[in-house]
Amino acid sequence: MKGSKKILAIILTTVMCLAAMTGCSKSPVKSESGQEDRKTETTEDSKVEKVTINFWHHYSAQSAENDTLMKVLIPEFEKENPEINVNAVSHEWADLHQKLLISATSDTLPDVARLDSAWIPEFQKMGKLIPLDQEMGDYKETADKLLESAMSTAIIGGHSYGLALNTNTKILFYNVKALKEAGITVPTTMDEFTTAVKKLSGTNSNGQQVWGYNEPALSGWNICPYIWSFGGALTNEEQTVATGYINSPETVAAIEMLAGLYKNQAITGWNSGDIPMTDGFGTGRYRMILEGPWKIAEMAGAYPDFEYATAEIPAGKGGSHSVLGGEDISMFNTSNKEAAWKFMKFMTGEYAQEEMAKCGQIPVNKTTLESDTVKDSDFAPFIEAIKNAKARPTVASWSEIDNELSIAVLSVMLGDKTAQEAMDELAVKMDRLLKE
Repeated sequence: MKGSKKILAIILTTVMCLAAMTGCSKSPVKSESGQEDRKTETTEDSKVEKVTINFWHHYSAQSAENDTLMKVLIPEFEKENPEINVNAVSHEWADLHQKLLISATSDTLPDVARLDSAWIPEFQKMGKLIPLDQEMGDYKETADKLLESAMSTAIIGGHSYGLALNTNTKILFYNVKALKEAGITVPTTMDEFTTAVKKLSGTNSNGQQVWGYNEPALSGWNICPYIWSFGGALTNEEQTVATGYINSPETVAAIEMLAGLYKNQAITGWNSGDIPMTDGFGTGRYRMILEGPWKIAEMAGAYPDFEYATAEIPAGKGGSHSVLGGEDISMFNTSNKEAAWKFMKFMTGEYAQEEMAKCGQIPVNKTTLESDTVKDSDFAPFIEAIKNAKARPTVASWSEIDNELSIAVLSVMLGDKTAQEAMDELAVKMDRLLKE
């Protein structure tokens, strides 16, 4: 009996030792790419060797978007990808652009950044962005899940240098009471818009001047909707020539319309000392404005009792076309590509897109656009307008072109030049810039 017990004890001891040896042996875990994850090993357990990627963005530090990014999205991503840490750094919009330009000269760029769509051509020309369609094997599968219009902002020379992250556009906001008192229906054509703006301008019951329309600047973001709706253009489709487009009869007519309204003191907003848009609209001094979805939250916070409504941009000869805005997420050529790509796909996936939609960001993920979060939001008129919205030229010289456009339009507003003269001169400058 004792011998049987001794034999049993030896067998059990042997089995336990074998099990312990098996538990301490290496068992590599395959990542999604099929490569072995990097591991560090101790006698106690195995720990993942973490990779840190830097993500620069311009969500305001105190915003709901940044709060969601830091407290919801990044923790969830790191939970799903325990081998990756995300170091997110917030910058002001203009500061981010400048910081990236400086970092590009010293190869100290982040792995990933949230870029204004207008910046992508600039960094692509510098050779700093990864062409995703060429280097990421599942790019097409990922891109097909996102809005084509939003994705177009990152396409240069037939290649994609970013994924659309969020999108926006502008629509017409109007003072319901003012239009009703003036006996004006919501303008649906550019002719009706011009007539309405003039009729809504003048003085109010307090003897204060009021303007039928407010435009805070004269850049492409502000002027393009009128140029396109009038049937005009900035360049040819290839974005290589401006002559014949920026100075076409249709483009000139759009500029003349705006200049005529300014001459009649029916529009204002870009001059130093003008009433800020939200205050001017909320106090009834500006009767109509063209703005994006962020204006809804601004009005709710500053003028919660103000009654306004929205409508599409009035249509002209070219139809109704707003300007496509938004941000893309791009990868720099100094990045940890595998980790950066995982993060980019996460940020454009359904979960992250819906969480950001709760903060007022219009999603680009097609499935998220069908979610209850979006359907129950104020996004509907903007999403409809996005269908016909157009992107500004995706050229590296856009910043200079945009500045020259503002100067040219201002010269017409001030009466220094005719619209045709200003656009003819601008065409020559743009042709040169497009070749650089």
